[in-house]
Amino acid sequence: MLLTEESIKKHMDGLAKPMGSLGRWEDLAARLCWIQQTVAPVTSPAELVIFAADHGVVAEGVSLWPPQVTTVMVEQIASGGSVSAALSDAYGISRRVVDVGTKIPPRMEHSRLVSNRVRPGSGNLAIEPAMTLQEYYQLLEIGADEARLSHLRGARVVILGEMGIGNTTSASCLARLLGDVPLDLVVGSGAGATDTSLAQKKSVVQDATDRVLQRCGKNIDDRAIAEVGGLEIVAMSGFMEQAAKQQQLLLLDGMIATAAALIAEQRCPGTKDKMIAAHQSAEPSHAMMLQKLGLRPMLEWSMRLGEGTGGLAIYPLLTGAAAWCKNTARIDELKLP
Repeated sequence: MLLTEESIKKHMDGLAKPMGSLGRWEDLAARLCWIQQTVAPVTSPAELVIFAADHGVVAEGVSLWPPQVTTVMVEQIASGGSVSAALSDAYGISRRVVDVGTKIPPRMEHSRLVSNRVRPGSGNLAIEPAMTLQEYYQLLEIGADEARLSHLRGARVVILGEMGIGNTTSASCLARLLGDVPLDLVVGSGAGATDTSLAQKKSVVQDATDRVLQRCGKNIDDRAIAEVGGLEIVAMSGFMEQAAKQQQLLLLDGMIATAAALIAEQRCPGTKDKMIAAHQSAEPSHAMMLQKLGLRPMLEWSMRLGEGTGGLAIYPLLTGAAAWCKNTARIDELKLP
């Protein structure tokens, strides 16, 4: 029998607590129950899967950081030196880093690091397509294969993250094309920006998206996405599509991950139904992107790191929600003295 929002609320209202007394924690629990279709949800095993790639558009001066940073951070995420690694280790969440297109390949081998590089960074979307249509479909399948492996490993909850210098420029393009975000809100500072780099970023995003819109109008198809997408963003979207089909719960991170979610939802409507929006980031476009998906963020902490850290931040709250939802006594079972 299908669990409805009403039946889940009835279950929660019957627990030994004042109705609604846990506030938005009850919203989180209700969403978890609805996705898993049970009032005894589980949040373990959980996995953090991070896709990494570089972006040719950094040649336009849209970022303060060079591509080498992507490679260094991939190594740190795998070996344990990043924020996301520290959190996943603390919470007992396994992690996997998938390199789909770093410009400089990682110099280390590690059990958590997988090389599946489609090309050494995307094309410069300011002057050329970011990837070919063939590469786009290859990335979708890489993401889907990673989701299949995650399912085989038994993961019930997946936190998706990304690493790629310059990827907020690509995500901003996708926000305008798929999220209907207006130009004046579509570009933020990303991992930090000067007035000069921010102005350049806005110019690049406008020119690239105008080019796509002039060709295809409102019909944003796979070719249009390939023209401005990021390698890691497309791979994430392929993972999301497959994971949703496998009934896995997806904890959605920030603006970059939400750009991937917009792709996945366009290609496979209903993918968003397996998502919980962990937070609303400091990027100005993120709120509108989430609204387009019909998702309400759980946290608003002005985060903008990426790496899946928003999903990791909310994971203990999700685990707590599962615990009290399953284990709290029911009011009608209490025996008053």
